[in-house]
Amino acid sequence: MQAAASRFDVSRIPSTFNIIHLIEMTDENSVTDLRIALVHDWLTGMRGGEKVLEVLCELYPHATLFTLLHNKGSVSETIEKMKIRTSFIDRLPLKATKYRNYLPLFPRAIESFDFSGFDLVFSTSHAVAKGARPGPGALHICYCHTPMRYVWELYDEYFGPGRAGLLTRAAMSIVAPRLREWDVRTSDRVNFFIANSHNVASRIRQYYHRTADVIHPPVNVDQFSVSEKDEGYFLIVSALVPYKRVDLAVETFNQTGERLLIVGSGPESKKLQSNSNKNIQFLGWQGDAELSRLYAGCRALIFPGIEDFGIVPLEAMACGKPVIAFGKGGALETVVDDPSHPTGLFFSEQTVPSLREAMAKFSSLKFDPVTIRNHAERFACSKFKERIREYVEQKLDLPRK
Repeated sequence: MQAAASRFDVSRIPSTFNIIHLIEMTDENSVTDLRIALVHDWLTGMRGGEKVLEVLCELYPHATLFTLLHNKGSVSETIEKMKIRTSFIDRLPLKATKYRNYLPLFPRAIESFDFSGFDLVFSTSHAVAKGARPGPGALHICYCHTPMRYVWELYDEYFGPGRAGLLTRAAMSIVAPRLREWDVRTSDRVNFFIANSHNVASRIRQYYHRTADVIHPPVNVDQFSVSEKDEGYFLIVSALVPYKRVDLAVETFNQTGERLLIVGSGPESKKLQSNSNKNIQFLGWQGDAELSRLYAGCRALIFPGIEDFGIVPLEAMACGKPVIAFGKGGALETVVDDPSHPTGLFFSEQTVPSLREAMAKFSSLKFDPVTIRNHAERFACSKFKERIREYVEQKLDLPRK
């Protein structure tokens, strides 16, 4: 195989060959000839980032998938059947459930991978995957869910008083500045950033001083169908981690006494359950069929956190269900709070009174399930896949920076 630099650095190739090169690269099968590395932070469950990765695996099934750790059987069959390479984190004690404790080692782990010989490195990152070091002349595209959330905008949610112990907070006061410096410095390893939302694109501009193109994540709308059922419960589908603010919903529903079903698990699970009244039920993670049934029967989805984007509201909307969301972050790009064609409504503060006010308003409104479903279809997997394919093929024709 030719060296990656000579293959893709158009400025170094005679103009006659450039014409041939451009023709070849616009052929829909041309990407299959490349050596492609997919890079993902970790494989421990099927959340929003993994749903993006799943589509990339469908697009590039012959790629090699690099990840810090892999809890086998935790992700979809499409991902599981990839050629997967893990870092030394995968061999550390308690990695299956306590992997976040190794956060200070993550930069070293991602840099331990050898990407020489790969023509295209495509990372999907919310932590360190974007720090992958491509070989000379290779193209590195990063689909960024957010700059490393643990040390930037959500630092206090993970390591603030009441969230972490004294020793952990003391250690992170030393580690966090180093991680921030590493996160900014390694942004130069990326040729092109794709942000999952305009919300995240603004963070990339703020922290990395880089521009990012926006391609919203995929939603498997075909998995869901419009439902007009109302079985009398509200629904949350979420990882049970601090920044999701499930605690806010628990406190609110403890007061209202209305029925709330919570799908998901995570380090906050025991604490949340111990603080919940009997009208709140925790179901753990559910399979696709059961999740579809739960969406179909709910009155509305409750979305109390600040998300980078948020696929869950669109899954609910694919069932024709409205969303009651905190009016900040990615929800502003998915939920329509407009009297003429609403798909949900916002509450303005992350407080119990604000959420209760929104719920009271919700009970007086009418929503059209078909209108809500039509809105969700704008984010269908097929559209995401086509946008990503076109984006990659376009960028392969450009010289590296």
